[in-house]
Amino acid sequence: MAQWEKLRQLESVYLTQVDELYDGDAFPMDVRHYLAHWIEGQDWDRAARDHDVAMLLFQVLLENLDIQHSRFVQGGESFLLQHNIRRFKQSFQRYQEEPYNLANIIQWFLAKEKEILQNAELAEQVQLLQVQQNPMETDSQRNIERKMTDLKNKVQCMEHTVKCLEEQQDEFDFKYQTHNMEEKTEQMKVLQALLNRLDASRKSMLSGMGVLLDGVEELLCVLVREELVQWQRRQQKACIGAPDSTCLDQLEKWFTTEAECLFQVRKFLKKLEELMGKVTYEHDPVKKQKPALQKRVDSLLTSLLKSAFVVETQPSMPQGKGPLVLRTNVQFSVKTRFLVKFPELNHAMKVNVSMDREAPLVKGYRRFNVLGTNSKALNMAESMSGGMVADFRHLVSHRQSKCNKVHAAVVGHMNTCSFVHCIPPQTSSLPVVIISNSSQQQSAWASILWFNMLCLEPKNLLFFANCPVATWPQLGEMLSWQFLSSTTRGLDSNQLDMIAHKLFGKQQSYDACNISWTKFSKENVPNTNFTFWVWFDGILFMVKSHLENLWKDGSIMGFVSKGKEKTLLKKKQRGTFLLRFSESIRDGGITFSWVDYSPTGEPDVRSVQPFTKVDLGQIPFHEIIRNFQILEEENVPENPLLFLYPDTPKVEAFGKYYTKKSGADSEYIKYIRTKLVFVSKENTLEAKSPMYSDTGPEPSPSTMNPRYGLGGEAFGESPMSSDPFSHQKSAICS
Repeated sequence: MAQWEKLRQLESVYLTQVDELYDGDAFPMDVRHYLAHWIEGQDWDRAARDHDVAMLLFQVLLENLDIQHSRFVQGGESFLLQHNIRRFKQSFQRYQEEPYNLANIIQWFLAKEKEILQNAELAEQVQLLQVQQNPMETDSQRNIERKMTDLKNKVQCMEHTVKCLEEQQDEFDFKYQTHNMEEKTEQMKVLQALLNRLDASRKSMLSGMGVLLDGVEELLCVLVREELVQWQRRQQKACIGAPDSTCLDQLEKWFTTEAECLFQVRKFLKKLEELMGKVTYEHDPVKKQKPALQKRVDSLLTSLLKSAFVVETQPSMPQGKGPLVLRTNVQFSVKTRFLVKFPELNHAMKVNVSMDREAPLVKGYRRFNVLGTNSKALNMAESMSGGMVADFRHLVSHRQSKCNKVHAAVVGHMNTCSFVHCIPPQTSSLPVVIISNSSQQQSAWASILWFNMLCLEPKNLLFFANCPVATWPQLGEMLSWQFLSSTTRGLDSNQLDMIAHKLFGKQQSYDACNISWTKFSKENVPNTNFTFWVWFDGILFMVKSHLENLWKDGSIMGFVSKGKEKTLLKKKQRGTFLLRFSESIRDGGITFSWVDYSPTGEPDVRSVQPFTKVDLGQIPFHEIIRNFQILEEENVPENPLLFLYPDTPKVEAFGKYYTKKSGADSEYIKYIRTKLVFVSKENTLEAKSPMYSDTGPEPSPSTMNPRYGLGGEAFGESPMSSDPFSHQKSAICS
């Protein structure tokens, strides 16, 4: 099928692009339509380079227009069609001396048609393959994409208009130079008509530039005030574990398109100035309007470039707990990116990094220097997408010796890395917390979490001087992100409800509950010697280090209160058990509870003393569950753990993690046989002796060291008795 026929069958959105392509006078759509078959059969590329071929095609084109005019006359077509064909032929006469210019114009239009067809075909293929849109794409982003396409088309059309204007002016200038010594009235009328036409074209082009800049400014506002701000907020949340996309490729594409359009308009204005230098006249619109347009273009371009320099990857240490926590004299890395992609400027722009350029004027504020390779060129080799990137991988923060210490409650110990390159743009990292010892990492990370969860002003280094409270929905979401980013499984609503109950007590709804920074990370949880954050982070570390697979499988209920645990288990069959986290162990503990039934049918829920990360470092938790046994009154070993809540057989839940050897052959059996565990029966604690080999003696529990420290929890909500052996009832082994 011919190219023109394919174009005519496209959807309306692409037909609009065709209309915009032929909106000017350079190559009329009527000529393209009626001579479509002949036009597509010629070698316009060769004609644009060969004067003889161009002249031949030019003459044939005029002949074809005559033939088409005759057809209109013979077919009784409207007078308007006949008139237009005659007018188009007269218009083409201006290429008599340089026919290759016409060949070049036709070739350009055919190439643009192919681009429209290719875009349409690609969209159709995507639809046939049922490729879904990026889930991150919004209506606003689709609208931007549409406007960007429209903007590029307008710039292309204006480029063509500039060429036509130059040709029109050359025609006037030639005739003026030829006939300026003659005073014939007819010749003066022709020149005046040409000048009027030139003046109208200049005014039209200047007006078109104003409209084009309106579109650029509208898009720039959307990019800088909406899309870039939203990306910065997504990056803030991603730094603390949120699954938000921080890819910059789309923004880079938009910023680059905007910049290219503005630089094109600058070229157009420069061309107008050249044309005005050759031909000007009284009330020349270029002389009057160009300065204002130039100022507007430069202002828009400056605003765009200032906003295009960002920190793509925030400062982080290779072995840090998370980004934005740095340790003095320990290497860290950070990456900047210039969103306007100019290959010709590769390695041409230097970026310098410093610390605390925008430090608050507070007495005693801790200031730092940046040591290492703190100056690099923006280059396209260090980016996966070929963007303009400066990747600093070997930086070190060093405290200035003349600074006095300042209390954390005043400024929160927050600093920023600043980046400047050789043109006006500069940018800063999100605030970082700089520590001097690894023991400070946990509290520093708490500060980063709180700041990026709540602060919408990334440059507010005095955030902690007047720290806002967090709502429970905000805090719960952030806590879930910690598990999600560490283990790929976040917290469900039941787990979050247990945490909320721990913080706020029993509430009908927790949505209106608030928590302060102090209660989150400074004040100890009642009846303990640690804060909420220390407790939560200890559990997170334990899960990441020793329980990640079980957590991702959903085998660990984890955050469930003792009361809720009993309610759930008492409704289940004998041997049903669940896994929950300890509420009274500082660095994280996990226990299991199961249900048994008395001879009278009464449910009896039992628990074991929690296992800590020290225990889990010696034996995997699934092996503990697999080999756990108790001795009842008849001294018959029995594993009471049969079904993982709600009703999954134990081997189905954990079997894939078991070692090949079991029973006496298990590599963990010696550990299991020599450990004393405590088992609770409702609210009564029982000390249980370990199971030994048949040949060995069974020591009395009173002579053995307990498996866990005596300050642990008693599986209820109250601390363990200082003398657990006072509650002994029976010997149970594991």
